[in-house]
Parts: sequence; C-alpha cells; structure tokens
Amino acid sequence: MPFNLGMSELLVILALVLLVFGAKRLPEIGASMGKGIREFKRSLKDVQNSIEGQNDIAPPTHRLENTGAAETGEPKKLSE
Repeated sequence: MPFNLGMSELLVILALVLLVFGAKRLPEIGASMGKGIREFKRSLKDVQNSIEGQNDIAPPTHRLENTGAAETGEPKKLSE
C-alpha cells in the first residue's frame, strides 16, 4: 500500500471522507478527480512532446464562438 498504510487505516480514511462529503457527493468527487488527473497527464505529455521537439500536438477540442463583435469593433448587444 502507498505510504505504508494498511487496510484498517484506509477504511478509517474512507469512513471519514464518507462522513464529511456524504454518499451522494462521492461519485462527483471521483469523477472530477479522474478528469483532473487525465488533464494533468495530457499536459505532461504535451510538455514532454514540445521538449523533445515533436510538433504533433493535437489542437484543442473546444472552439470559441464567433459573435461578429470583434470584426466591427463594437461590443455585442444583449438585446439581440
């Protein structure tokens, strides 16, 4: 086990987490931690690729919506 924790210590920690956050929040916390770990690994891989000189980094999957306000220089009106 990591940090020399036995099964009883892990069960006590799990029980404390369950008491603090509740049973309904534990899946949400686990999912958000998984997403954070995946993003962290992806960032590390991107940095490693840029250090090694590989430029095959995938572009971001999200896109900004073009509102047309940048083309005219005027702010977007909320009433439209």
